[in-house]
Amino acid sequence: MNAGLVFLGLVAVIVIVAILKTAVIVPQKSAYIVERLGKYRCTLDAGFHILIPFLDRIAYRHTLKEMAIDVPPQQCITKDNIAVDVDGILYMQVMDAAKASYGINNYIFASTQLAQTTMRSEMGKLDLDRSFEERTAINAAIVEAVDKASDPWGIKVTRYEIKNITPPQTIRDAMEKQMRAEREKRAMIAESEGERQSKINRAEGERQSQIALAEGKAREITLVAEAQAAGITKVAEALNGPGGRESVNMQLAQQYIKEFGNLAKVNNTMIIPSNLADVAGVIKSCTKVIQETK
Repeated sequence: MNAGLVFLGLVAVIVIVAILKTAVIVPQKSAYIVERLGKYRCTLDAGFHILIPFLDRIAYRHTLKEMAIDVPPQQCITKDNIAVDVDGILYMQVMDAAKASYGINNYIFASTQLAQTTMRSEMGKLDLDRSFEERTAINAAIVEAVDKASDPWGIKVTRYEIKNITPPQTIRDAMEKQMRAEREKRAMIAESEGERQSKINRAEGERQSQIALAEGKAREITLVAEAQAAGITKVAEALNGPGGRESVNMQLAQQYIKEFGNLAKVNNTMIIPSNLADVAGVIKSCTKVIQETK
């Protein structure tokens, strides 16, 4: 009886161990490769699976998530013979777990090495200055090369990103001096442009001021002429009116006497006209001139 119980206990333990060994739960976004007697049998997707004890085993476990692989820094020689250190990040994803298991021994190492060799080749085609500008083109070339080579491995390369391009210290110092000189040049150009614009603005202001002054003088001359014309008109109207001619004669006589008196005050020597007393004759002559002008 005791021997039978022991046997049953051993059988139960063996069954439990077999179930534990053969029951497999595959997580989401994962794939397991099953081998039967050392030969590929199937690929297990996410879920619960039962294997045949002592015959089936899990040979490889792969994640189907996109992976970011750090590509170590490497020394590249540019077209102008400058050694630079370049590193980056390679993004890839397992698309076929069976190919990733049997297509190559280590697809991560192989993809990283291929990315480095392609990087050296692409950097050798460019000068140092252009290498900083052509990052997008370099990334695209690396993705194309690695993706094409990794297709038999069941790997899809999604993108590659250069992290750093580090030239030697001497080159960095020279680049810093060049950038400083370029900044100073731009500052001088901006300052000269500002001065030129300021001179243009001042010249334009002076021109506008002269134009305004000329317009003001022209307006003043016009107003004076208009006033003189109005005065002449008024004088003509007064001459034609009653007593106008007598009034003009009176003003001419007064003006003649006043000016003659001033002449006597200024000069010590005077030439007295012979007809000094003939004031009426002078007035008559002036009146005649006015009539002829009219």
